[in-house]
Amino acid sequence: MNDWPDDGGYGRGSANPRSEGPRRMRHVQRPQVPQQPPRHDQGYNPNFTQAQASGYDSGYSTGQVYGGPQGRGGDGGGHGTVPPQYSPRPGGSGGGAPVDWRKRIKVGSVVLVVGVLAWGIGTYAWASSQMRGEVDLSKVIERPEEGDCTTYLIVGSDSREGMSAEEKKKLHTGSAEGKRTDSMMILAACSSGNTMISLPRDSWVTIPSFVGSESGKQFGPRGGSKLNAAYAMDGPELLVRTVEYNTGLRIDHYAEIGFAGFANIVDALGGVEMNIEKGFKDKKSGADFQAGQQTLNGEQALAFVRTRYAFAQSDLQRTKNQQKFLSALANQAATPGTILNPFTLYPTLGAGLDTLIVDKDMSLYDLGKMFFAMKGVNSGDGRSMNMPIAGSAPQGSLKWDMPKVKELVRQIQNDEKVTVTSDR
Repeated sequence: MNDWPDDGGYGRGSANPRSEGPRRMRHVQRPQVPQQPPRHDQGYNPNFTQAQASGYDSGYSTGQVYGGPQGRGGDGGGHGTVPPQYSPRPGGSGGGAPVDWRKRIKVGSVVLVVGVLAWGIGTYAWASSQMRGEVDLSKVIERPEEGDCTTYLIVGSDSREGMSAEEKKKLHTGSAEGKRTDSMMILAACSSGNTMISLPRDSWVTIPSFVGSESGKQFGPRGGSKLNAAYAMDGPELLVRTVEYNTGLRIDHYAEIGFAGFANIVDALGGVEMNIEKGFKDKKSGADFQAGQQTLNGEQALAFVRTRYAFAQSDLQRTKNQQKFLSALANQAATPGTILNPFTLYPTLGAGLDTLIVDKDMSLYDLGKMFFAMKGVNSGDGRSMNMPIAGSAPQGSLKWDMPKVKELVRQIQNDEKVTVTSDR
């Protein structure tokens, strides 16, 4: 359409003889867009002028295009309108890209997992290097067949290795040279339930033929003797051989700790809580306990597990106390508060691993399984008992109840729930 007005025919092609003069264009009123001054929440806009606030439009275009097609209301804007006002985005400038928090969380999670794995692998490697794999079970001859459960022979020795004279006096260990077994127990970790069986060191057993752990020579049977004599003759390998020969149960792993290591582990944990049912004293071990719930430090713990002369049942009562304490120790050590706290884990591992003697095939993972199996006994997932006793034997020793022993071993080998009981 032509916006020029009909001017009486003075335009081009008109029949009017008057000359063509300047044409007048009809005034076009620009649409007025109501302007609003910027709100406080939108921030300061340096391009917003007072003229824009009053609705004045100079008609000058900077060439910038804002919003959508002309004629659209609201923020779309058209030619000659004020550019839309945007609020700055949270956490950044108004023109910055939005923060992708999902991506940040994902990346942070990956970094955290990698860090935890690196810490765990480093700790595992360091702890494994501290273990003393000195016992070679391949030297043990005529071994029984493997059963369905994992069995550990756990030994507490009276070794005073690395202890000063002051420490020996403080812990009431005496100054005897060498080392002997102070406690022995079999831990059977089974799917049907865990069983901890104490072997009184005065048990009367047969010491069979064996191959010397150092010399490699063949030795004939030594006959009847107390169980702790086997360790004194040729160390851990002969002790394992003697236990296997007299029980028919194969021992998968061996773990031994001395006096100092035992006390240091307890102190590194900050003590172990125990409920002592009846108070007792013993000058030889240094024990002096009242009945009730209490926390034992390393010195007290060692006295608790070593005391035998304060009890009528002597060594049998002592083995029960040893089981009770080891279960409580494992229950406290095998917890997230210890394992996941480097300020507790490292001192605990450092206190015990360098004095812990194990077999060459035992890994840190196997050691962890042993502790969790002991914890299971304490939490009710299993049972603890003494080896069934039938009466007395030569040299003031204890005679095993062999029919019960054979049934007990059969149940463990077949991963059956243990029903055998001990009267002592």
